[in-house]
Amino acid sequence: MSRVVVITGATSGIGRAAAREFAGRGDRLVLAARSPGTLAQVRRECEEAGAEAHDVPSDVTAPGALDALADAALARFGRIDVWVHTAAVMAYGRFEEIPAEVFEQVVRTDLLAAAGAARVALRHFRTAGGGTLILTGSVLGHITAPYMSGYVTSKWGLHGLARALRQESRDLPGTHVCLITPGSVDTPVYQQAANYLGRIGRPPLPITTPQRVARAIVDCADRPRREISVGRLNVVMRVGFTALPAFYDVLVGPLMRLGGLTNRPTPPTEGVVFRPNPAGEAVRGGWLPDLPALVRTVGDTAASAGAAVLRRLR
Repeated sequence: MSRVVVITGATSGIGRAAAREFAGRGDRLVLAARSPGTLAQVRRECEEAGAEAHDVPSDVTAPGALDALADAALARFGRIDVWVHTAAVMAYGRFEEIPAEVFEQVVRTDLLAAAGAARVALRHFRTAGGGTLILTGSVLGHITAPYMSGYVTSKWGLHGLARALRQESRDLPGTHVCLITPGSVDTPVYQQAANYLGRIGRPPLPITTPQRVARAIVDCADRPRREISVGRLNVVMRVGFTALPAFYDVLVGPLMRLGGLTNRPTPPTEGVVFRPNPAGEAVRGGWLPDLPALVRTVGDTAASAGAAVLRRLR
């Protein structure tokens, strides 16, 4: 029997990639995000993959929105087996230069909304006899980086929350609390971020794809685990942060300015912290080449060149 999966943050990045991955498995989906038009587009993508999907436009920071989302899922499919929370926003800037309301909204979206989703999901799992909650953390929940204080604060809080929830749910057979911890991912969150630093952010190398993170999420739904780290240097960074804190703190600022920020200027902006930008919503952020398209382009170019050579030889 196919699972019923609720996904928040389903219109962009990891959430959209996860929706496609679950759809390919034939699971039934309840999709939530702030942009109704883009959300309907994602629903159609999932339906084209053969899945039954229901879209519920939602702002996860709005009072009652998560309860309403759960009610919609239960009304449509009768149960919830997996709840995946991927909704997140970001703000760049020195802590004292980021407007207080922007900082607070980042924390509200990235941490408090995740806590709200966990509250709704776990209450349902307790009465239903089990289920899997998957929260999307970050390697920045284990280490720190400058100019991203709201995001770092939220992800550290989320890691602590997940640990506490696992401890509290030990008496709930069949209930799992999982954390996906990616490093840099090729999503639009960096371009869409609020910015008070004057330079557009970017994911530092090495960068992984949202599809890889989505596969980890689906794998966690299949075989629940406490935490799955996605990123080749995550462990290295965590060891450096813990074992060599003074050395880490000396290097992280210059490395962030070199690898985590572009040279493209930007005026102060709230980004999508308070309201969505449907034009910027996509699975990929364009930080990595589209390798299949690149292979096709190279192949077509080689074929054209080969044909031209053959014509000359004739």
